[in-house]
Amino acid sequence: MTSTTDTKLSIDGERLWSTLMELAKIGATDKGGNCRLALTALDGQGRDLVSGWMREAGLTVTVDAVGNIFGVRPGRDMRLPPVATGSHIDTQPTGGKFDGCFGVMAGLEVMRTLQAEGIETEAPLALVIWTNEEGTRFVPVMMGSGVHCGVFPLETALSAVDVDGLSVRDELKAIGYDKGAPIGTVQLGSYFEAHIEQGPILEAEDTVIGVVTGSLGLRWWDVTVTGMEAHAGPTPMAMRRDALYAATYLMQKIVDIANDPAFAPHGRGTVGTVNVFPNSRNVIPGRVGFTVDLRHQEAAQLDRMEAAFRAAAADLAARYGVQIDIQFVQEFPPTPFAAEMVGAVRDEAVKLGLSHLDIVTGAGHDAVYMARVAPTAMIFVPCKDGISHNEIEDADPRHLEAGANVLLGAMLRQAGVAG
Repeated sequence: MTSTTDTKLSIDGERLWSTLMELAKIGATDKGGNCRLALTALDGQGRDLVSGWMREAGLTVTVDAVGNIFGVRPGRDMRLPPVATGSHIDTQPTGGKFDGCFGVMAGLEVMRTLQAEGIETEAPLALVIWTNEEGTRFVPVMMGSGVHCGVFPLETALSAVDVDGLSVRDELKAIGYDKGAPIGTVQLGSYFEAHIEQGPILEAEDTVIGVVTGSLGLRWWDVTVTGMEAHAGPTPMAMRRDALYAATYLMQKIVDIANDPAFAPHGRGTVGTVNVFPNSRNVIPGRVGFTVDLRHQEAAQLDRMEAAFRAAAADLAARYGVQIDIQFVQEFPPTPFAAEMVGAVRDEAVKLGLSHLDIVTGAGHDAVYMARVAPTAMIFVPCKDGISHNEIEDADPRHLEAGANVLLGAMLRQAGVAG
């Protein structure tokens, strides 16, 4: 394959912005964001709109059994697997216009540009819309890419239900995406994903392109601290088994572990939800449940963080006379991206004269699953104030255009230009 992008190509930044804003009208919220939950009628409208754009750009569109959408652009050598890009268009309940959507629209803009210029690649190209990346309505998260990559069975996904008892299987049917091809009908040779950073680093460093070298490993647990509820007045302090008192120390320890210089700069520790029982003003809490999220770039360091967390739990249980139960929920191992793919992103940023830095992603993305089955890399661009999963999520159109141009060049390097 040719690995050159000598032809002076550039995507249409105004068209990219226009398509993002057009998609954002579907499920628009009063605060300027989006609520387009996976497999709702609004998601169906978004899928129909973008699939139509894909066909207009000359792509052959295939939907698989979990509702993933693949648009394939022919290459000169159809024996080669496609060089792919993509992301998702489902959102959080109070989501923004760019999370996921930028990656899909940037990929669409790559296809439109090549079609307009009449450029044929050696390998085919593909644009993918993954089903239920957010995991807001249905779990597991990153559902479509997870099924495609064999992380969990198709039936697990189809049988998942939302809070109203509606299943993925039924909701695919409701929006007309239930008659898909078998999983794996479209096999991808490599994968790039463009995305807003969803964090503050690029903006703080005044940098346009994040060259994503991999993702942090993640481990989740549910913790239950059990003491004894009792009347807040008659029970002396020394005789209490206050579950909340003990739990707060453990919650702080989670954050302290991540702040330890031994785990810097990639340590992360979060307590995201807390439930107190009986949650009464004048009753000593007898049970507290909370979630723990630990992350690090290195598996060995993540092991040490987990060990510190468990040691703290054992110490606090003995000290305060409570029981602490730790239930494992989910794990994503640290995932390095393919060096040659990361290099293509970096080289394109240099070629285009764009400021760039190497960065790891602390969030889950479909690219994390794709990296298990194909060479993968990601391209980050800044988002305003590092804010995402929020209706005020915003990005500079110039940065989005720059990211899409890096994607264009990187995909051409990987696919080769026929000639």
